[in-house]
Amino acid sequence: MSLPIAMGWRHLLFANWAVDPGIVAARLPDGLEVETYDGRAWLSVVPYLNVDVRPRGVPAAAGVDLPELNLRTYVSRDGEPGVYFFSLDAEGVLGVVGARLFHRLPYYYADIEISGTERGIAFASERRHPGAAPAEFVGTYEPVGDAFKPEPGSLAAFLTEHYRYYTTARDGTVRYADIDHEPWTLRAATAEIERNTLFEANGFDAPAGTPVCYYSRGVDIASSRNRRWE
Repeated sequence: MSLPIAMGWRHLLFANWAVDPGIVAARLPDGLEVETYDGRAWLSVVPYLNVDVRPRGVPAAAGVDLPELNLRTYVSRDGEPGVYFFSLDAEGVLGVVGARLFHRLPYYYADIEISGTERGIAFASERRHPGAAPAEFVGTYEPVGDAFKPEPGSLAAFLTEHYRYYTTARDGTVRYADIDHEPWTLRAATAEIERNTLFEANGFDAPAGTPVCYYSRGVDIASSRNRRWE
């Protein structure tokens, strides 16, 4: 049984590409449906830093800090919206193993560096997971413009304000966990992406066009245990 967890998410980039819904649907497990905005599905690359990762109820000082990178899309089950992760790359072998075993999430061990520079947040990830498809991401991002709260029904809200993730067990059954946090405070962002092979590593062609990018300083979150959909 998985344990509910708590952590902070810091210095996030949401880099979002619009794609044809059929492209995403072909890669989803049975039981999940593509969520669209103005008729388009979205693939999002999200680099950030996890801080104070720990079981819920344990003091934050006992947690660990782990950088992470994920490729995700937006789905629903019986009308309940959520996020579906195609891959999550993270440092920390024990954390990766635990997330795969107990939370049924497709985590992969990676070497990741995140730092602040005069050009913004520099993030570099290279997957090192035995037997996994290679995946790299190298880029720098920074916020621009004023901070804002996403308006309900806006594209920014669609791409960020989700409070559930879905995954599947080895037998194909759908599972989920609920995520609790304050609403996002966002800023528009610029991103200079030097290398990104996450799409190819997950069976997608790299999307055309410029991504829609948002930055957030972060939120503190609490996650429920991972449960089977009944």
